[in-house]
Amino acid sequence: MAALSQVLIFDRDPDTAEILREVFSESETRFIPARDLSGFYDSFEGHRFDAVVLGENGEESGPLGLLRELKKSYPLLPVLVTLSDSSSESAIEIVKSGAFDFLAKPLLREEIEKSLREAIECSQKAGASVSIDPYDERDDFSDTLVGTSRAMMDVYKNLGRLSSTPVTVLIRGETGTGKELVARALYQHGHRAHRPFITVNCAAIPDNLLESELFGHEKGAFTGATSNRIGKFEQAHEATLFLDEIGDLDHSLQAKLLRVLQEKRFQRVGGNREILTDVRIIAATHQPIEQMINEGKFREDLFYRLNVASIKLPPLRDRAGDVPVLAGHFLKRLGSELGLPPVGISRAATQRLESSPLPGNVRQLQNIIRRALLRSRGYEIDRALIDSLLRETDVSEFESEEGLSLQKWSQSLVDSAENDGVRGIHGEAMETLERVLFDETLRRCGGNISHASQWLGISRITLREKSKRYGILKA
Repeated sequence: MAALSQVLIFDRDPDTAEILREVFSESETRFIPARDLSGFYDSFEGHRFDAVVLGENGEESGPLGLLRELKKSYPLLPVLVTLSDSSSESAIEIVKSGAFDFLAKPLLREEIEKSLREAIECSQKAGASVSIDPYDERDDFSDTLVGTSRAMMDVYKNLGRLSSTPVTVLIRGETGTGKELVARALYQHGHRAHRPFITVNCAAIPDNLLESELFGHEKGAFTGATSNRIGKFEQAHEATLFLDEIGDLDHSLQAKLLRVLQEKRFQRVGGNREILTDVRIIAATHQPIEQMINEGKFREDLFYRLNVASIKLPPLRDRAGDVPVLAGHFLKRLGSELGLPPVGISRAATQRLESSPLPGNVRQLQNIIRRALLRSRGYEIDRALIDSLLRETDVSEFESEEGLSLQKWSQSLVDSAENDGVRGIHGEAMETLERVLFDETLRRCGGNISHASQWLGISRITLREKSKRYGILKA
């Protein structure tokens, strides 16, 4: 969650504000209380809020009436409603009126923290514009799709063709190619841009919790279900739901998702009431779905439902000429974010980046530029610095005794996250280790794919595709 987020609280119960300040004590979230209705409305004149928390406030219309007014004026603003009345009727009416979530009192710290963090993230993603600027000519430093390669031009064409239609879109591409950025661009240029943008990372939530996350649950549905909870499909009613890493969805949940897509209705976990939903689905995956279908890991009928339209994001190695413009874009944007003076990059350094496999794609390039900016001390970024940064993410260049150990390499990655603000180090580490392991295994097997796949315990198709991606085998 981004720093300096602001939340407005209108609840006469002082415990609400106290609990929120406790659970967010280590963040830079600012909570602004409203004492009465007049103060509540006046607060919007001098602040931009990322979320609103409504509770019993003594007003005649109550939180439900105020919620309905808010959604008319601020349709993208997530509103959390907290009430002592936890009846199903109240929850249904509040959710139907556009609440991001409904939380019964007494509030549970874990629930309110999770819900509010998601609300703030939703608000910030919906509000952060995505520009399409192939030549990087703008200076607004918004999230931007940059690149003039033929492969990226095809992406821009598909965005223009699909953004204004209500169809389900499947975004495909390797890790780090910018799938979420494209999803947000589809949303912002689409017919539901005036409604929220809800995201779920299917790979980041344990399987036993994901069903409840998507579809909600009824009180008593399982141990720990102390109250009714709405899921993402209810939150995204008449809005957009982005299902990231859909290829990691458990097989049992695939059937339930298919039913929602077909019938536009579902049941909460532990419930028996049919809930209608009108959701625009955007999904994304880095997985080889066709191979997963052949292996029985992904439903073919669900794939066809998701793949009504698709956008294929190219890996960086297939984007000839885009590395220099991307590097320049990140230098400008990250320099502005970090408050650093403008820094150039030498031609030799850029050529070194172009010749590197960069399996983490655009995300890895961005992380390298960020580290280079922080270590350049205001001087031009040269090839020696880029070589050093690339070695930090390539364990194959470690020497047995004099070089870095695996533990020290891991420490350097964590240092980059702690000190340089780098994100996504788990994906970067896993890809680097996999690339080195595949390279060594194939070398020992004399390039024999069958033997190498047996040693690794993976299919030949997976080994061949990933080895091509990492530059070990020629495409």
